[in-house]
This record gives sequence, C-alpha cells and structure tokens, in this order.
Amino acid sequence: MRIIVVGSGPSGVHFALSVLRKGHDVTMLDVGYPKLAPMNPEDNFLALKGKLEDPVSYFLGSQYEAVIYPGAAGEYYGLPPQKGYVLTKPQSFSVQAREFSPLFSFARGGVAEAWTAGVYPFNDAELREFPFRYSDLEPYYSEVASRIGICGLKDDLARFFPLHANIAEALRLDQHSQHLLDRYEEQRQHLNRELRCYLGRSRIAVLSHDIEGRKACSYLGRCLWGCPREALYTPSVTLDHCCGYSNFKYVPDMYVTFFRYNASRHIVSVVAESLADGRNHEFSAEAFVLAAGALSSSRIFMESIFRGDGEVIKLGGLMDNRQILIPYVHLRMIGQSYDPESYQYHQVAMGFETDNPEEYVHCQITTLKTALLHPIIQRIPLDLQSAISVFRGIRAAMGVVNVNLHDSRRVENHVTLQVDSTSARPRLMIQYSPPANEEQRISDTMRKVKRALWRLGCVVPPGLVHVRPMGASVHYAGTLPMSREEARFTVTENCRSHDFHNLYIVDGSTYPFLPAKNITFTLMANAIRVADNAF
Repeated sequence: MRIIVVGSGPSGVHFALSVLRKGHDVTMLDVGYPKLAPMNPEDNFLALKGKLEDPVSYFLGSQYEAVIYPGAAGEYYGLPPQKGYVLTKPQSFSVQAREFSPLFSFARGGVAEAWTAGVYPFNDAELREFPFRYSDLEPYYSEVASRIGICGLKDDLARFFPLHANIAEALRLDQHSQHLLDRYEEQRQHLNRELRCYLGRSRIAVLSHDIEGRKACSYLGRCLWGCPREALYTPSVTLDHCCGYSNFKYVPDMYVTFFRYNASRHIVSVVAESLADGRNHEFSAEAFVLAAGALSSSRIFMESIFRGDGEVIKLGGLMDNRQILIPYVHLRMIGQSYDPESYQYHQVAMGFETDNPEEYVHCQITTLKTALLHPIIQRIPLDLQSAISVFRGIRAAMGVVNVNLHDSRRVENHVTLQVDSTSARPRLMIQYSPPANEEQRISDTMRKVKRALWRLGCVVPPGLVHVRPMGASVHYAGTLPMSREEARFTVTENCRSHDFHNLYIVDGSTYPFLPAKNITFTLMANAIRVADNAF
C-alpha cells in the first residue's frame, strides 16, 4: 500500500517506521527545517565556553536573540539559538488566537526536537474516555521504550505511571535532586497522608547505556542546547532510521495545505506548497495520515473541507495543559557548589493524588545547573552587583517545579478558519477560555505544592511564581477526538476519520481527554498501535 504521512514529529515517524517494517511504501511530506550540526561534540558545557571561537554567539545568538530582557512577560527561559529552527514558520502560515498563545513547529522532527524528554504512560483512569485501556497500549509503550531508550525506577510514582517493559537503569542523580529524595524518605508518611503527595524519579527518554549508534549520557550539561551524543532522544533520530528503508521517501520543503477528495469522501491526493518556488505539488496515495500536530492537522482538515465543499467548519474541544512554574530554594543546598557535569533537565517528579484519579496533578522538578542565568538574576529584587553575589550563594539551591494540570474538552474552545477574499489562503483562528474554576484550581494547587516543598526543606521566594499562558505547554489535543460512536469530525478507535475513510489522524487532535502528563510518549505508542491494527 502507498501511504502519505504529513509531518515528521514523534507520532509521524513512529507510525512510518511501523508500516515500513510491514512492507508498505511511505512518502513523508514535511516542511522540515533542519537542525544545526553540534559544535565540539565531545566538550562539556564549561569546555565549550572556553574553546569556542565565539561562545557569545553560540549561547546567546548572533543577534542576542536568546537574551530575555528585564520586564519580559514571565518566562524564565527561551529557546537557545541552536534550536531557533524548531519554532520557525513558513511565510504563508497565518494564525490568530484569543486567550491562547500557540506555538507551532515545522522542524524536521517537530516540536519534540526541543522537549525535555519526560515520558509518562497514561493509566486506566486517564484513559477512561478513550476507546481502549492501558492493557491495549502497554505493548506499544514497551515498543517505544525499546526504540528510543527510556530510563527510570520503580518507586512511589509507579502508582501514577504504570510499569511497562524495556525501562533501563536511571541516570546518575545530581546532589540537589538526591537531597530532595532523601528528605522525601524522612517525610514520606506526612506527605502521603496529609497532602497525598508522592515523589520519585522522572521517567525520561535518555540513554543510560549505548544503543544502536547512540551514545549514553555522559553528563556534558548541554541538554538545553541539544545533546551532541543523541543520548536525549528526539524524533529526528527515528526519521533518520526511516530514511534507511528503500520503501521510504522523505520530501522536505513542502507545506501541506489541503487534500482533495471525491464524491464518495475518498481522498485522492494531498496538495503541498513548495517553499523553494511557491508552486503547488500534488501527491497521490491509497491512504493518508495526518501527524502534523493537533493545530496544524486541524487546519489541513478544515481547509480541505472548505476547498471541497465551501463549508467553513468549527472544531470544538481544544485542550492544553495549564502549567505553573514555581521557583524554590532548597535550604540545605545554600552555599554548596553546583555540578555542571550532570543531566540538565528534570530528574525528580512529584505527583498529587486527587478524589478523581484522572485529575492527578503532575510536577517535574528541575534543579538549576547550566541553564541561562540572566533571566533569574534580573528577577532578584536587588541591584545587579548584589543580585549576582546573592545568586552565587544560592545557585546550587535553586530549582523550579513545573506543575501540569489536566484539561477536558469544551465546545467553546475551538479552532476554525477565517476566510478573507483578499487573502490567498484562509487564516487559522483559535479560541480558548479556561474553565470557570480555573483561578481556584490554580490557587489550591499552588498551596499544595508550596506545602510539599516546605516539608522537603525548600522555600518559595515571594513574587516569582509564574502561571504560564494557555498554549505554552504545546500539549494540544481534542479537536478530532476518538469516539465509540460514529459522528462527524471524530475518528474511530484506530484513528480512521469518520468523514474520510482513507484518512488516519495520529497526533494529539484525537485525544478525548488530556491528562496532566506530557503527551509525547502516548503519541508515539498510539501511532504504533494504529499502524499495527489498521495496516
């Protein structure tokens, strides 16, 4: 069978690899902005600063684009210059959003080229509105783990993250994270009973041993700028693997706009604009797979219907995880020296049980190591010299809790198209309103997290908590959900469209519910499940 896959993100590449192994012919259409080759791949963070001919350009950008200036709205870090390609957009792309700050990626590998590698399976409570259970996904979680490399431990968080096969030994802990876990052991009874709070090791897609040409983490401290050893998994690794198959064709520089279909609602081709010459190209196949991310796949779906039938549709149910960043100071670590030769992202996770298990609150704890420092220093309410002095004393003690909250489908949160006769292409329009209890939910969660941190020997400095805008997590979902009932703008259990019978959608748009966890792991597992069951 000839299959066209749109998008090279985590779901697209793992779907493609699975059907390639079955002998199907796959053409992948992608804008595919490429990443830069790593510089001095054997050097650690400190050596890189000393050996590069122009370290300022590397770390801050030739135009200082990585600098976050005083007064910037809340964010503690931005993408480093080497990852600027991840959020680059084609000139013809247009979007307008209300109460939502969307991020789009047209990179080779998608937005997960800049992720922090958290991999947390959904449990049965979180899958309640899905047309399958954890037992149906477990073999595919295990398959993803064998492909990408996942490390972790069986600990108190296993109550929230079911254990599957192929989990490797965990990475070496930094001192700060180890102290948090030691303190948790002392305070476990109180935290479990009074706050329903549990602590343990993060599950992360990072190699603790070599696998298939990728090298294990050697603690270079360069995670934010891009792992030069490919120890930290990104989807472009799997795309490279797909490119080794003779029945695979990767076509970059193609911005897919819509597909054509006949009177029987059978898709016959997909139309893509060449970024090289601006001309439209048409690609035909027997099956078509949208894996461009929830918002981009929704745009393609809506524009196809508009061009085919003249109908401007609205897709309701848009979801995203609300995120809250809570900086803290670990009192025991004040005055200690930090170790730059360590894994940079979160090594510890924290979970809060709720009366409704699907409303579990998920937290990732990142200790401060080799991140950009100026956004933090300039928030210290002192003059620059004093702020630097204070920061040096507390650097090893600083960390941030990234709190994630669940979201549910609501019809008022939607995407649609704005059709303008003066424009050659419809504009994507996004509308999002938080649930009525959002302020109270945020307040209650922050209070619990602060109480847990206090029990762990940490304090939260006043005025530094940042509630991120909706859209900031990039965990978009819900616009074309899986449904047990046949209905317009939904998909089957195996993610085949109820509107077009040779169209499959394997990204987050098919989620009927969005747990508080990172979604990338489940995107990959579900894509393999669809490939296994439908092809």
